[in-house]
Amino acid sequence: MSGLWKQAAGCGIGIAGLLAAQAAYGQASPPPDADGITRPSIVTNFPDNGDPNGARKKLAQRGITYNFIYTNDVLSNLSGGNKRGTIDQGKLEDQLTIDFEKLVGLKDLTFYTNAFQIYNTGRIRRDYVGGINTIAAIEATPTVRLSELWLEQKFLGGNASLRAGQLAADSEFFFSDLSAMFLQSDWPTIAAQNLPSGGPAYPLATPGARVKLDYGANASFLFAIFNGDPAGPCAGDPDTCNRYGVNFRVRDPAFMIGEAQFRTNQNKNDSGLATTIKIGGWQHLGLFQDQANPDPARRGDYGLYTVIDQQLWRPAGAGPDKGISVFARASISPSDRNQINAEVDAGVVFAGLFGRSDDRFGASVIYSQFSHDVRANPMNQLAPGIPGQYPDYETNLELTYVAQVVPGFTVQPVYTLIWHPSGQPGHDAQVFGVRSILRY
Repeated sequence: MSGLWKQAAGCGIGIAGLLAAQAAYGQASPPPDADGITRPSIVTNFPDNGDPNGARKKLAQRGITYNFIYTNDVLSNLSGGNKRGTIDQGKLEDQLTIDFEKLVGLKDLTFYTNAFQIYNTGRIRRDYVGGINTIAAIEATPTVRLSELWLEQKFLGGNASLRAGQLAADSEFFFSDLSAMFLQSDWPTIAAQNLPSGGPAYPLATPGARVKLDYGANASFLFAIFNGDPAGPCAGDPDTCNRYGVNFRVRDPAFMIGEAQFRTNQNKNDSGLATTIKIGGWQHLGLFQDQANPDPARRGDYGLYTVIDQQLWRPAGAGPDKGISVFARASISPSDRNQINAEVDAGVVFAGLFGRSDDRFGASVIYSQFSHDVRANPMNQLAPGIPGQYPDYETNLELTYVAQVVPGFTVQPVYTLIWHPSGQPGHDAQVFGVRSILRY
């Protein structure tokens, strides 16, 4: 065996061990450079990029690249909600990509997998605040968990692709790129509360297939079909019933989602204001409980949504991710079979200002409305005998600042105010804390 393959085997075994011991959330990462490094990365602060014998670079030349991303949150519920207290939670994500064209000559074929190791001393949203909207998106049952595991084949000159395996919908659908800096940026509440097991989104992935067609650089069309219940029947939280991400369920009624994406002024050399618009919809073929009547079940469910990222001011010579930008995401679903029938997320981001080119700060808000049928059902009355005491809405406001300490390491103070957790007036909560992210 050559020296290169000995190095590849050694690193491959190490990566495989970590993937088996640790279990993935987030949108797709930017491509790695010639050294196999996805920037920003902490290794760029070290001599020889932390790769003195060149093993990572040689693997990248063979099409094998990997990343490790460690996220830690220390969060305190200062008032309201279920109880006061402080939690510490973290997630180590491992990512492995193999370009089979570089490795063995199979053109445009890629393998990808990611996994997490998750821990926490408590769940800030569920245990302390008692709400439904995300407060910190990495919250999940402590475990080691496989997330995505798929093959992707490109065709039509790279303008189309087919991806199949275990997939998570939130890696490509139903999200705002600008919102990613916020702790509460996540698969939307309207999907997480209405779909079986919350749908195919962090921390759960499920078998499925996705097709994508790029129409030039400014438009993309995506459609995916998934097994419709990532965890299956579950008495507790769904991620406890598919604890390690290896249930691989394939017989549940299907969940389908499609999205059209349109982009302008996305290149660094463009002078106009960057815009991204996404229009999508989803359908589930299973049975859903009627929210106003405990007896009948309704066949099928669906939702419609739109997302917009709009740059308002672009500094001269800067890219689409700098300056001042706003985002919004809105979605609706039928009231008769869903707990949440409308949701709106929005925010503003200030990026690269005041001489700190890699810092960002901003505000975001999530408004989730309980459906009319939930509010009209006497079974859902919060205080029996008191008129009008029904779940109404939950709103979260997050204020945060992302400070880059060195490339690949950020520290992020955050303050979140939650009105009406789980639709309950009089339980407003305040959460304060710090997130840190280390990218290797």
